[in-house]
Amino acid sequence: FFQKTLTAVKNWFTLFGWSKGQNPISVPYSLRRDVCKVQVTSSQEKVFKQNLGKDTKTVYDMLFHLSGQLLPGITSSQSLPLDPVERMLQLHWQHSTLLAFLKSQGACLSHVMPEFLLEPDDYKKWIKVQSELKVRDVKNSDMFSSKHLFILEDSIFETMSKRAWTDVLLQVYKVFVLPRVSSCNITDLFSLESVQNMPRIKSEPLSSNIYSPYERTILTWLNKHYEKNRKTVWKDCQKGEVPPMRWIVNFDRDLLDGLVLAAQLAAYCPYLVATHFVRMYTNPRTPEQFLHNCLILVNAMHAVSLAIDIKV
Repeated sequence: FFQKTLTAVKNWFTLFGWSKGQNPISVPYSLRRDVCKVQVTSSQEKVFKQNLGKDTKTVYDMLFHLSGQLLPGITSSQSLPLDPVERMLQLHWQHSTLLAFLKSQGACLSHVMPEFLLEPDDYKKWIKVQSELKVRDVKNSDMFSSKHLFILEDSIFETMSKRAWTDVLLQVYKVFVLPRVSSCNITDLFSLESVQNMPRIKSEPLSSNIYSPYERTILTWLNKHYEKNRKTVWKDCQKGEVPPMRWIVNFDRDLLDGLVLAAQLAAYCPYLVATHFVRMYTNPRTPEQFLHNCLILVNAMHAVSLAIDIKV
């Protein structure tokens, strides 16, 4: 499940997370590596600036594209110190600033520590520096200034870093992309007689500790189109009867059989019903039947050129 989530996140941000077209990313490797457009390097004891080029895109460029804001104290052409320890400390500060900025926008990232966003070598430097500070604090009897250190092995750190960067991207999507979903007409979604008796999904901010108001707006939209179209789309279905009414309350289990998403697509592309959707199982029970439905849905998306790199 986590790997599928990671793939979906990587594909979306590759396609839509940047200005001027696509920018392939790898999580966490390219995000950790491309943190600055200008790096300070050393060659034969001489100090010079190595320009990584205008085409190099950093996570800060992505945030500016999606939010229209630059992080406080971080410029678009950030440079790093020559000294490895100072460089690591600045990167740690930049990641701390990034997390603080996202949290101020409503992101849930209390479990992500700035050091998890560092390169593995920088993470080791961070642990070494913090361990030395801890020893010094103990010698000075300052037992309350030392923070608990998570000292991770290399393989565990890579797993943690991948998870941390994935969660950062998911929260970026939540706070900067999902709010673009309009909720001004949410009261009209249940105006049809066929859906008036369905349970309502409340849009108030505090009515759910799982989904944001924008995610609940999408759930409302899914319920509306499924209930409106299920009898029309599958009235002549070849593999069962008209699917029953259902209450769609999540984005995983309720979408597994492909029927809900097919109903949404049929609402905007009704010509796909006769060519694709009538061949779906309306009450799938086996993994093969679920796969059959999803293959038809993917083929329908490709038929209308929804180039989102969807794979089964």
